[in-house]
This record gives sequence, structure tokens and C-alpha cells, in this order.
Amino acid sequence: MGPYYITNGQVYVDRRFQTGTIRMADGKIQLLPPDAPVSGPSYDAKGKKVVPGFLNIHTHGAVGVDVNGASPEDLEKIAKFFAGNGTTAFLASILTDSGEQTGWCIDQCRAFQRREQAGAELLGVHMEGPFLASAYKGAMPEHLLRRGDPAFLRECQERAEGSIRYLTVSPEVEGVLDLIPAAAELGIVAAIGHSGADYETSMAAIAAGAKAATHTFNAMQLLHQHRPAILGAVLESDVYCEAVCDGRHLHPGIVRLLLKTKGLDRVVAITDSIMAAGLPDGQYHLGVNEVVVEAGDAKLASDGTRAGSTLTQDTALRNLLAWTGMPLEDILPLLTENPARLIGVFDRKGSIADGKDADLVVLNEENQVESVFVKGRLFVR
Repeated sequence: MGPYYITNGQVYVDRRFQTGTIRMADGKIQLLPPDAPVSGPSYDAKGKKVVPGFLNIHTHGAVGVDVNGASPEDLEKIAKFFAGNGTTAFLASILTDSGEQTGWCIDQCRAFQRREQAGAELLGVHMEGPFLASAYKGAMPEHLLRRGDPAFLRECQERAEGSIRYLTVSPEVEGVLDLIPAAAELGIVAAIGHSGADYETSMAAIAAGAKAATHTFNAMQLLHQHRPAILGAVLESDVYCEAVCDGRHLHPGIVRLLLKTKGLDRVVAITDSIMAAGLPDGQYHLGVNEVVVEAGDAKLASDGTRAGSTLTQDTALRNLLAWTGMPLEDILPLLTENPARLIGVFDRKGSIADGKDADLVVLNEENQVESVFVKGRLFVR
């Protein structure tokens, strides 16, 4: 396939917009001056903004598909839905499950990765558990939680052929402080969450190598002036903080506080979406749990605990812009550069630069997704 060009758009480069031409060939980007000659088919982006594709590193599904029960064909449905909303790459988040089912999920993800993918690229797996605290389990099945187990994690990573990139653990669970560096040796970035850990234990986890906090403020011990706990530790330290910006998980004021505390370089906008994303209210499931969605809000049928979201990243972007009043240039890293840096793919994802993957989103004046390119190919919704 010959080169394809995007012309006349305002291109987001080095955190600012500039007029330019993008040449895409062999799935990669080449930046050209605005007046560069075009020798092939082109997309006229006049009056529009061209930004990096979004990365969603924490999602459990969408459009009727739950990652914990998803075949390669099911994962393709998720990938296509995400691409239509500007997400060009993602991690499949496997909820705490039995060892057998977790292995099966890993197998399906690897099978999908080996296919010629249509839609967002599956970068790998996020394991949310099973090394989590029962008191803050959220939607996790308690009987399947376990202590830190490096051998089990190694077994999973070997089965995944190295594609597990991200792991959520609770610092206070036995063995987890030793598991964090063991995960790093396996190429897995650890995040802390689902936790009531005290400040000292949380800081010990960060010192051991934890790089992020999972859905910050949610499913964790909150801040107290005498007991800062895990929340105080992740706000004070330099770890990345995930944020679910749907207006339900976090009040807009809390989002502004998080950004003011952490800075724009340390917040990652995730969806934590479940199979109900893109679908109407009704009854769904998340792993082994029954979930009821009312007015777009997902909660466990058993006790009303919030269970993921129905959020998409393009909506999260517009929410962040509305809640903060910040310019698009400042907010975009939360969905692009920051997650790419966190999971170690910034060499090819997360910004528009020569040689990077041609994953691009064209936004209109209202910051609605108008067109999406995945590896240089125009995605047709």
C-alpha cells in the first residue's frame, strides 16, 4: 500500500498545535511541512485537529463483550468499538478469576493479537488481581483472591508470551511487597489499588517499584489528616494516578484537585468500562458478577457497589475539558502520552512524531471524533 497523507490540519506535535502535513507509509508517521508535495491519496483536515490515538490501559469490555469471557472474535468487537471512539490501542483488563479461566483469557488475547486486527490494537493484558485485599475487593470475587504468588504470575506471563504489561495489587496483602519487583523482572508494571493499606505500607510498595494507582480514590482507603493511607501516598509520590472521568466515580472538583496535586504528567484517563459500554441500560455481568446499569451507571446487582463504567475515552476527553477549562493541548497527554509512558510503549505510541505508529484521531471543532487512523489506515465505523 502506497503512502497516504493528512493535509491542512492542525497537528498536535510537542504538546502544541501547528499546521502541517502527515505522511503515513508502512503504518508509520512522517511529519512534513505544510507546503510539502503530496504524491498519493490524502485526507483534507482543514479546520480540524489531528491528535494521537487514545490509549485505554484499563477496560473490561464493551458492546456486550466481557473480557473475562471474550473469544478473539469478541475482542475484535471491542477493538472496533474503541476505534470508533478514538481509542487506537488498549489493554484487556482481566478481572480476578480462577487460575483456569485467567489462563483461558490470556490465551484468547494472544490469539487475537496474532490476527490481522481491525480496530484498536490490543497491546496486551492488564491483570486486575488476584493479589488484592478482600476489604476493598469491589467487584472482585472474594474466594478467588490470593496472596502474592510470584510463581503464579510467572506462569501467567509465560503463557502470555510476555504480553502481560500491567498488574493491580494491594500493598497490604501478604507477599505483595516482594511480588512488585518480581513483576518488574517479568516486564510487568505494577499499580496499587483495591486497598486499605496504611501510608507506610503504600510507600513501601512504591519504593519497591509500583508505578501507578488504580482508579484513584475508588476502592481504596481515603485520606485522613492523621492517617494518610494509600491515597495520601499516591498523591504525594510521583506514581501515575488512573482516573475514571465519567462524573460518577469522581466529582469534577476531585478531578481538578487530582490534576492540581499530581500535575498533568501523572494522571491517566481510563474508562474501566464493562460490557455495557455502548449499549442501553439493563442487566449485564462483569466476570462472575451480575451487574445492573441504570442511567448509564453500573453497579453490582447484589449490593449496589459500583462496578466499572460505561465510559468511552472521547467522552472522558470532553468531560475533562468541560470540568477544568484547560485547553486541549494540556489535557491530551492524559489519554495519550501518559498511558504510553506508564506501560512502556511511548517509543511507538502516544505522540505524533517521525517513525511512530500512525495511530491518529481527527477532531472537529466540538472535539468530537470525526475520523480515526490505525497504523495508517482510515478506520471505517
